[in-house]
Amino acid sequence: MLRTITISLPVTNLKAAVAFYRALGFVHSPQCSDDSGAFMVCSEAINVMLLTHEKWSTFTTRPIPPSTSSEVALNISCDSRDEVDAMNNSAGANGGISDINPVQDHGTMYGRDFSDPDGHIWGAVWMDMSVTPVGT
Repeated sequence: MLRTITISLPVTNLKAAVAFYRALGFVHSPQCSDDSGAFMVCSEAINVMLLTHEKWSTFTTRPIPPSTSSEVALNISCDSRDEVDAMNNSAGANGGISDINPVQDHGTMYGRDFSDPDGHIWGAVWMDMSVTPVGT
């Protein structure tokens, strides 16, 4: 069985959040969505569930941190440096903030961090696996 991960994120504006993630290449799955949440497919193994603050509060009594805080960073692999740049630029053009941290360029690894409209941190990362030793 393929093990999958679904990341649930509280959002202030569900429609804007869906548009943002669509612009990054995620696919909206309407059969698993309603007016309080939207299921977004990133890959065969990775999904994001966008939840309104009201819906989020039915799952936990813990407060939603402000958009200026950093609790977790989510990193997504890209096939090239160009794809990293494209994802980062798309984030900035669709309601997020591009390059919220300095660009990481280590030759064989390249990454750029951005935030979504609600301040959730994502990192687009490319690694040259041809120079990575086997078994590490």
